[in-house]
Amino acid sequence: MTHVASPAPVLTRLGALVRAARDSRPLTSLSGDQLAMGLSGLCLVHCLATTIFFASIASVGGVFLDNHLFHEIGLVIAIGFALITLVSGVLSHGYMMPFAVGSFGLGMMAGALSRPHDGSEVIATMIGVAVVALGHDLNRRARH
Repeated sequence: MTHVASPAPVLTRLGALVRAARDSRPLTSLSGDQLAMGLSGLCLVHCLATTIFFASIASVGGVFLDNHLFHEIGLVIAIGFALITLVSGVLSHGYMMPFAVGSFGLGMMAGALSRPHDGSEVIATMIGVAVVALGHDLNRRARH
């Protein structure tokens, strides 16, 4: 006799997905700080993925994601988000700490661009990105 699995686990997962989609907010309702934190997360994923990729495939070099110009443009975008969100946060809630923390992280990211490509620049960049994300989180919390 063949037993067919109960559809209950599938329906439970489907119900959870429907509830998550219903409770999610559209991208337009995200604050600038939340969007910047998401971009910081993407930056961390990029740093880790690129490092793992090049460590595992040493014969590949100089592709788009390892281009120095790509990282400089990313830093300019990060500075732009910081200027918009962190400065507006200081103007709305009056606390300088989120701006100071975010600026310190941006400085770490900028300094990492000048490091040699021996792996230390990846670590310095990831720490800087995490500090910038912390600044955005502090800013978001101060607004509420």
